[in-house]
Amino acid sequence: MTTATIAEMESRHPWFSQLGAEPRSWITLVARAGIDGFVRWFSDPDPDGPSTSEVFGSAPREMARKISLSQTVELVRTTIEVVESQIDEVMPKGDRPILHAAIDQYSREVAFAAAEIYARAAELRGSWDARLEALVVDAVLRGETDETVLSRASTLGWRSTSAVVVVVGTAPEADQAHALETIRAIAARAKVDVLGAVQGDRMVVVLGGPTLADAQEAVAVVAGFSTQFGPGPVVVGPPVEHLMEAATSTRAALSGFRAATAWPEAPRPVGSDDLLPERALSGDGHARRTLARDIYDPLVAAGSGLLETLVTFIDQGSSVEAASRALFVHANTVRYRLRRIHEVTGYSPTDPRDVYALRLALTLGRLIRPTL
Repeated sequence: MTTATIAEMESRHPWFSQLGAEPRSWITLVARAGIDGFVRWFSDPDPDGPSTSEVFGSAPREMARKISLSQTVELVRTTIEVVESQIDEVMPKGDRPILHAAIDQYSREVAFAAAEIYARAAELRGSWDARLEALVVDAVLRGETDETVLSRASTLGWRSTSAVVVVVGTAPEADQAHALETIRAIAARAKVDVLGAVQGDRMVVVLGGPTLADAQEAVAVVAGFSTQFGPGPVVVGPPVEHLMEAATSTRAALSGFRAATAWPEAPRPVGSDDLLPERALSGDGHARRTLARDIYDPLVAAGSGLLETLVTFIDQGSSVEAASRALFVHANTVRYRLRRIHEVTGYSPTDPRDVYALRLALTLGRLIRPTL
């Protein structure tokens, strides 16, 4: 009967023939154990409920990794159908209904046993994956991303070789594992790779994918799952080119997360670059240098009175007319220079939030670049 079952599996399931010799031998053992177990149980004059623990006990644990649950279900179904056909051929008609009923009862227990084995294997894999993922995220946070970390990330499903951003927010108070799974599901729909872990009172998520190369796009992706974080700020670090460079995004995201309390009106999520003034005031040297490099230096290099106009415009209470009088130029010249300042720096002198960053950048630029 076992031989007939294996022959039927080969003819019915193309993937069975593609298995190696070892997995095929495991399946043969399981089929034989199942058939023998049924015969022993049915022949017992005073049987208890069918015990199927020995059916899969003859196969090693690796079977759950080599053969999927759906394939196992197909094999169980094929075995039952072969046994039933053999019963119809060799047993008297009067005995067949009893045997078929017994097969149904026994096969149900076998199905439950298979589900239990795969569920246990999934739990073990899930626990191991969670620990491995936490190690990878910790390495990224500490700036220790090497080839070993990349290999571990690949094991967890990381495929991205392009833009990477790091997101930091407050950890949810309950069901943190469910929050991370929800984030993975949402990110998967956006075709973004995810690594995530909870570290104390904060949750860190590392995202990878070509759509994240633009900082605004990255913030938009994070907005899709920001509700999975706990209350408080959710800060998105700047995009970097590769997971090996994620320490740069991590540093900015963590700095922004610490400084975000100074801007309670900040959007959620918020880009770490939008928090440059708060980060600079909280002692972040990278933020101070960024403000000087990206705002003060370009204004000095541009010339054409842009720096002088910005200082005067701010000192005159953001009044175009007052600035034009102080500079002895036409008001339209002031307006033109204000537009040029926006083009050069990316910050608008007429926006209250941008003026805050511009004023701080002027001060930091003079401190850091006193000779310019």
